Amino acid sequence: MQPRDRLTPKEFTVAGLVWEGLTNREIARSLGTTEQVVKNYLRSTFDKLGLWSRLELALYVAAHGGANWRGLAPPLGEPPAQAKLQGAP
Repeated sequence: MQPRDRLTPKEFTVAGLVWEGLTNREIARSLGTTEQVVKNYLRSTFDKLGLWSRLELALYVAAHGGANWRGLAPPLGEPPAQAKLQGAP
């Protein structure tokens, strides 16, 4: 299993938007949420992928799909692969 398989659909989306160069404010606006929520998604994404910065996240996305990143995301409402393995509904 890839580390990216642990990401929720929202975390996956935020990672892709970081790769596209959007700021937290722009990401929040596009998702209809607040900057703080975006920061929370980023923090959990960094933890799950073992990263420390937006630059590392952008490089990770580039190395693992880049323009095709969104096509690799689990459908909205579906739990991350790790949760499925642990028997989550």
